[in-house]
Amino acid sequence: MTTTGVYLRAAGLAFILGLGLLAGAAESTTRGNITGGVPHEAPSWFKESFLEIADDVDEATEAGKHVLLFFQLNDCPYCDRMLEEGFEAEPLTSYIQQHFDTIAINVRGDRDIAFNEEISVSEKQLSEILKVAATPAILFLDQDNQTVVRVNGYRAPERFKQILEFVATRSYQSSNLADYLQAKLDRDVYQLRANPLFSEVRDLSSIDGPLMLIFEDGSCYDCNEFHDGILGHELVRKEIEPFTIVRLDADSTETIVDIYGNETTPAELARKHEVIYRPGVLVFDNGTLVRRHDSLTFPHHFKESMRFVAGGFYQQTDYQTYSQQRTEELLEAGIDIDLGRP
Repeated sequence: MTTTGVYLRAAGLAFILGLGLLAGAAESTTRGNITGGVPHEAPSWFKESFLEIADDVDEATEAGKHVLLFFQLNDCPYCDRMLEEGFEAEPLTSYIQQHFDTIAINVRGDRDIAFNEEISVSEKQLSEILKVAATPAILFLDQDNQTVVRVNGYRAPERFKQILEFVATRSYQSSNLADYLQAKLDRDVYQLRANPLFSEVRDLSSIDGPLMLIFEDGSCYDCNEFHDGILGHELVRKEIEPFTIVRLDADSTETIVDIYGNETTPAELARKHEVIYRPGVLVFDNGTLVRRHDSLTFPHHFKESMRFVAGGFYQQTDYQTYSQQRTEELLEAGIDIDLGRP
């Protein structure tokens, strides 16, 4: 590890300790607020299910449909955007109603849900069993009540439409989602942009310390927002300073060297790591994959994910615990947290 890397980790730990001391010493500090949450009710046409999922699957199969489980959280800004753009706007609304029975599940809910013959628990417990760490999470079930596709996080409507069609046409029986999207998505949506943050390194094994790999291609509906609203955000910029940031064209067959010293290509690397979202972000530290972002992540969550890696906090705890502790530390220090869009 470089001297700079040691300093950054020490500085990160010192900052957390400093926040704790500050909170204890300044009892009069006004507690920070969490903003940016957006309440959003599920559309009225979602199925009123008794949460006997096997029965729901049978009913959907008889109607020539699939079951779509929409895992949501109250005030989740990502859920709000996904519902608004992906479920409540044409032509997707009609398409989803025609091909899917959609059921909303609250990841902190207490309703009893029978997922299958072996699992009958509360909504919250099911979310934990299925490792729903971020919302929205969308599960598509086939006629045998098996998950055929899982989507974690927000998707642009154009990209979500292709996922819906992959399931509705039962293309999962003869193909995988990555290959389907590669063949179906429009490649003229986006042109790769220059960014002063990006390094031109093509031997990834030569990089010490934290590394951020960003996969883009011409089908990236969210890349401009990612450049301008996320990478360009002041708070994000502070947390990504320790990183070497390399942007790869996921369609490229150019020879590069991966972090283990093997020759490969960006296209092969994307397939190897199953990066099917654009911009997909893989975050490494000293050769270890620590975090990945498979959906658009707003500034607060993105900056904290980067801080979790660059500060070495992943060596002591998991991200969920880190996030909970970090949230409390910021609020106790009187710092507001904005969870919303850039």
